[in-house]
Amino acid sequence: MPRKKKTGAAAPKSAKPKAATPKVANFKAAKRRKNAGGTRKAAPRPARPAKQPIQRPRSPAEPNDAKPAIRKLRIQLARARKRIEELEASADTDFLLDIPNRRGFEREFRRAISYIKRYHASGALIVLDVDRLKPINDAFGHTAGDQVLKAVAATLLLQVRSSDVVGRLGGDEFAVLLWNLSETDARAKAASLEEAIDRLSFTFRGRHVAAGASAGVAILGPHAEAGRALEEADSAMYVRKAQRRHEITPQQVDGAASGPARRVSRD
Repeated sequence: MPRKKKTGAAAPKSAKPKAATPKVANFKAAKRRKNAGGTRKAAPRPARPAKQPIQRPRSPAEPNDAKPAIRKLRIQLARARKRIEELEASADTDFLLDIPNRRGFEREFRRAISYIKRYHASGALIVLDVDRLKPINDAFGHTAGDQVLKAVAATLLLQVRSSDVVGRLGGDEFAVLLWNLSETDARAKAASLEEAIDRLSFTFRGRHVAAGASAGVAILGPHAEAGRALEEADSAMYVRKAQRRHEITPQQVDGAASGPARRVSRD
């Protein structure tokens, strides 16, 4: 008879797992929490609002506004230059007579001297003093004196060329710059200016009054100096004034009606 195979020993029953110690249990629980936290997705953060660009005021120099701004600046610059020219002109012009004052005339005179020296040109300077202006001012007021000065200035302008210069040196003294004249012609012109002013007649408060002028001449050549020429003409004017002091005139300065000629002072 075949032998019965011996069966193996019966498998031992599985033993119950031993309960974990509190220390081990805590370690495992902490590990499980760590693993669980590593796989958990983080909550999304709220998105930050986009930064808005700072709105800056546009300056006039930006491309869109450049042309109008430049045009405006050019207009303002032109006005400023015109105003400067007006101020410079007023500084060199006699406000009463609208001719160069001493400052303006001396500037033109220095230019003329430079031209005469450089190009060996010729000219003449005539200085005139209005006779009897002070008695007219004293008797009839400065308004009457201003009228006399205006008439004298207008007469001088009519007697010279457009290239010549007439100016007021101050008070009752005038100056005339003449171009391209010989000494003979310059002295003849001075005499004709005296005669033209002597013919002026005025009526103030119903009384007839005459003025007059005394003229001195300085000849301008390549060696002329502005200051010396003015002194020379001024000295010659006072010599001429002394010569005319007792000349006969058709009217009296005290305002009497015209009648027989009388000798009057020309101061």
